[in-house]
Amino acid sequence: MPLSSNVMVDKARLNELVAQLRMEIPQEIRRAEEMLSRKDDIISSAVSEANHSRQNLEQEFRSRLNDHELSRKAEDMLRDAEARSRRIIEQAEQEAENRRNQADAYALRTLRELERELSAATGSVRKGIDVLAGSALAASAQSASAQPKPDIPSPEDFAPEDIEERIRMR
Repeated sequence: MPLSSNVMVDKARLNELVAQLRMEIPQEIRRAEEMLSRKDDIISSAVSEANHSRQNLEQEFRSRLNDHELSRKAEDMLRDAEARSRRIIEQAEQEAENRRNQADAYALRTLRELERELSAATGSVRKGIDVLAGSALAASAQSASAQPKPDIPSPEDFAPEDIEERIRMR
């Protein structure tokens, strides 16, 4: 309802309301200032918390990056160790092959030397057989004219295998 100009207002009541408003306005202003102050604190706290979270995340990122770097270094070290072990195995195999070749060469030289010695010994044995067979023939020729001896061997009766047996029998 609109107020008409004929309505009378109680001045005392009006003064009381104005005084009350004057008292309440500063309280409202203080509450507003308090809220603004708390708003700044809340914003400041939120910014501080965000900075703290950001620092924690950066630290975690650096930690994970370091872990990744350590993993990569460990993998590099493992690859290096595997490469070294392959080289060592290859060198050992080459060394073994060289030693086998040297052993084969030594065995071949030894066998050839033994063959020469056996050949020389066979030649000496052959000469001994020829000398003995010649002596036996000469003796048999002499005794044939004098008296026949039934068991005098001829050179053909002597084989190289028989020589050792005959020598042992003496």
